[in-house]
This record gives sequence, C-alpha cells and structure tokens, in this order.
Amino acid sequence: MSLKANFHTHTTFCDGHSTAEEMVKTAIEKGFTSLGFSSHSMFPFSSSWHIPVKNFEAYCEEIHRLKTAYKNKINIYLGFEADYIRGFTCPDKDGDYKKFNPDFLIGSVHYIMHDNGHFTVDDSADNVRAAVAKYYTKDGDWSTIDSRRLVHDYFETEREMLKNGNFNILGHADLIRLRNTVLHYCDEKEGYYKDELALTGKEIAKAGVIVEINTGAIARGNMDELYPSEYFLDLLHERGVPVCINSDAHDAKNLDAAFDRALAMAKKIGYRELTYPCAGSIEI
Repeated sequence: MSLKANFHTHTTFCDGHSTAEEMVKTAIEKGFTSLGFSSHSMFPFSSSWHIPVKNFEAYCEEIHRLKTAYKNKINIYLGFEADYIRGFTCPDKDGDYKKFNPDFLIGSVHYIMHDNGHFTVDDSADNVRAAVAKYYTKDGDWSTIDSRRLVHDYFETEREMLKNGNFNILGHADLIRLRNTVLHYCDEKEGYYKDELALTGKEIAKAGVIVEINTGAIARGNMDELYPSEYFLDLLHERGVPVCINSDAHDAKNLDAAFDRALAMAKKIGYRELTYPCAGSIEI
C-alpha cells in the first residue's frame, strides 16, 4: 500500500488524549501519508465529550495551521464526526457545517432517542445496562428485554441519518454491538437482526457513502472485534459499498491500531481497494 491514511481522529478538542499536533507528528513517524481530523460534534449543541461550540473556530484554525506547517510531510484534512440525534442534529455539509468548510464529514449514531428519554450505546457497560433495562424491559426485569425493538431503534436511526444527511463516511456502522459482548441484549445471528442489517445496507448503498472498518474498540480494549462485523461487511461488499480503514484514535499511539486485522478482513471479504474522501482509492 502506497497510501496509509486515517480519517477518524480525535484530539483534546473533544474527548481525545493527544493534541492535534501530537497526532500529526506520530502519523508522520508511523508513515502515514494522509490524516483526517474528526472531532466529535453535535453542532449547534455540545456535551462533555463533544467539541464545545465556542471552540469550533479554534479547532478549524489549528487544523488549517497544521495543514500548512506539515504540508511537505503529510496531507491533513479538516473534518468532524457529526452525531445524528433525531430531532436535533444531522451531519450535513450544506447545512450547519457549511460555515466551517470541512473537507469531509463522518456521520455517526451514538444516541438512541426513546419516547421516555435517550442514551448512548457506547457508554459504560453499567450505564448501557441501566438504560436498556429502563427503556426495553418490563419493570426492569432483564429477562424481558425487547431485543427486536432495541435493535430496530438503533438501525432505524442510522437509516434516517443516511436518508437525511450529507456526509462522506459512515462511522462504526454497528456500534450497538459494543456492549453486547458483555451484556448480551441481542443475538446477532437472529433473523430480526440480519433483517435490520439488510435494510441498513440498502440505505448505505443508496446514500453512496464510504463505510469505515473501524478498529477503535480493539484499540481501547472494549471489544476484540471490528466494526462492522464480518457478516455485515460481506453484505456491504455484495452491494458494492466502498470501504476505508479508520482507527477512531483517541490517543496518538493508537493511530494504526489493528490496521493489519482490518486489512485482512477486507481482503477476505473480497475488497481489492480502500477509498478515502479527498485522498482517493488505493489497491490492497
């Protein structure tokens, strides 16, 4: 591979642990040719782990500064991981984000909006268990989980984002799996789960976005698996959906974490190239 890239990079502007410049320096040391920054964002709102609204301009200015300072060593791109929150925010390059002139957007679903509240599917296992018990069981009885409804609510939200948004990369397409490895709130082999993947795959293909093979859960020790699952990735390959490999790095040392595993799975499925916004495609 002549191109080594990562377009899912978090820094201290949101919930990352390394500065943007530390990320750039490490990327150069690791032989990257392209690096895309993608701060968590829910513009025009913010949270404890999203970039504060007041810091958007400073974030953009810093990435542009680094573009110039390191232009002879690496290609740097300005982006956002924009949350889709039903009724509140949507990743749209021609909408709220247009004023920042991003090079690319990642569209992601972290939140499930329930009639009686909301929660993030990648919260701690304890918090996710409490939320699932509150919204998807009868009187908190874990044995009564409505797994079908939970899975539907997540993927239906993602399908809404695909229909309504305007972005380049779909982030961690089946993030709902993250705590399932511990909590077992759904069975990924069941027909209802596969039906949701089929419907979502259809919308992904229609939207024309790139799906990332995300290694972040492995890097942070939360799950020893990639997003999307091998089954889901095979389905996407059948529909001709392009893919890239991203680390979802929150720390510079993890910029290329498990890239070998992601590349191996892509090849096993039948992919022969990776596709990146701005940087183009490369054979693998």
